[in-house]
Amino acid sequence: MSEQDTTRSIKGEDEVVDLCRELIRIDTSNYGDHSGPGERKAAEYVAEKLAEVGLEPQIFESHRGRASTVVRIEGEDRSRPGLLIHGHTDVVPANAQDWTHHPFSGEIADGCVWGRGAVDMKDMDAMTLAVVRDRVRSGRKPPRDLVLAFLADEEAGGTFGAKHLVTKHPDLFEGVTEAIGEVGGFSFTVNEDLRLYLVETAQKGMHWMKLTVDGTAGHGSMIHKDNAITELSEAVGRLGRHKFPVRVTKTLRHFLDELGDALGTELDPEDMDATLAKLGGIAKLIGASLQNTANPTQLGAGYKVNVIPGQATAHVDARYLPGYEEEFLADLDRILGPHVKREDVHADKALETTFDGALVDAMQTALVAEDPIARAVPYMLSAGTDAKSFDDLGIRCFGFAPLKLPPELDFAGMFHGVDERVPVDALKFGVRVLDRFIEAS
Repeated sequence: MSEQDTTRSIKGEDEVVDLCRELIRIDTSNYGDHSGPGERKAAEYVAEKLAEVGLEPQIFESHRGRASTVVRIEGEDRSRPGLLIHGHTDVVPANAQDWTHHPFSGEIADGCVWGRGAVDMKDMDAMTLAVVRDRVRSGRKPPRDLVLAFLADEEAGGTFGAKHLVTKHPDLFEGVTEAIGEVGGFSFTVNEDLRLYLVETAQKGMHWMKLTVDGTAGHGSMIHKDNAITELSEAVGRLGRHKFPVRVTKTLRHFLDELGDALGTELDPEDMDATLAKLGGIAKLIGASLQNTANPTQLGAGYKVNVIPGQATAHVDARYLPGYEEEFLADLDRILGPHVKREDVHADKALETTFDGALVDAMQTALVAEDPIARAVPYMLSAGTDAKSFDDLGIRCFGFAPLKLPPELDFAGMFHGVDERVPVDALKFGVRVLDRFIEAS
C-alpha cells in the first residue's frame, strides 16, 4: 500500500471496540489500599488474547490480585534498541448512580464506548492489543523488538505495577531505550485546516502529603486558644487559595510557539488567561501545567462534638513543575506556617524530554497519514504516569495514545470523571495510527 494513502484498514479495527468493551467490563477499581478486586482478571484476559496469536506473555503478581502482563515481540533488527508500549489496567472507582450508563457495562451509545477506563486507559490497552494481534496474525514483525506491558496499580502510584517490575524484573526491559504510554496523541481542532495532536513530553512531579497539627485536647464548652482544627483549617485555606506563579518550562515554551504559529499570533506567557481562552476543552490540561499546584483533598479530626481533639490532619495532592521542586517545597512551608507538620505519603519525580528525534518523526508521519491536517505538538501532563518508573531505567518516555476526537467532546473532563467515554471512530483511528507508528519507528 502506498505511503501516499491517507487511510487504510487493518483487521485490528474490527476487534478493537470489543476488546475495549470487554476490558471495561472487568472491574479493576483501585482504592489504593488493596481493598478492590485487583487487576488479576484483566492480566489474565490480556495474556489470553496475546497467547491466542502465538505470543508467550508472562504474568507477574506483586501482591494478591495485583498482576501485570508483559510480553516481548522479536523485531526484524534485533541489534536496534527496543520500544516499550505500556498501559495500565487498573481504574479509579466509580459510583454507578452518577452515570448515564453503568461504568462497568462497556455500553455503546451515541457513537461512543462508555465506562470507567474508556480513556484512562483501557482504550489504549485495547488499541495495543488489536494492533499487535493483527501484526502477529499477518506475520508482520516490528522493525525492532517491541515490549508490551499491561500494568497494575498506576492509579495509586504504580508501586505494585511498574515500580515492582522495574525493581524486581528489570531484565524484561533490557535493551529498551524509548517508550510510549498514556495521555498524549489526542487531537485539538484549531480550524478546518489544522488539527493539533498533543504529545506528552513532560509531566509534573508529585508530593502526596499528610499535614498534621497537634493541639491541646479539651472540653468543647471552654475557651480554647490551642485548637488543632482551627490552626489546620486556616493553613489549609491559605494553601487551597494560593495561586502559584506561572513558570515557563521548555515544554511550555515549545507548546506556545507551536500554538502561536497555528493561530497566527504570538502568545504571551504573562497573559496565559487569554491563551487558555483559545483552547476550549484542553484548557484544563494545559492550565494545570503552567504552575505548581497544591489541592487539599481530605480532612480528619475529632470523635465527639463536645471534645476538642488534640490533633487534626489533612491530605494534599501537590504537583510541581520540572526544575522547581525546591522552590515549591519552600513555598509550601511558608504558606502552611510553623505549626503544621508536613510529611510525604507518596512522592515521585518530574519528567521532561525534548520534542525531537526519530520517534517523534514517526508519530508525525503516522498521524498525517491518517489525518492530513494533523500536526504533533509537545505538552506537559499535570499528573503522572508509569513513565516515571521506566525513566529509572533510562528509557525516554512519551505520552502517545492517538485519538482523533470531535471538537465538542470534553476530553480532559473524561479522566476520573463521570460518564467517561471514547468515540468508536477514535478507537479505530488509533489502531491505524499505532500500526503505522510501529512500522515507522
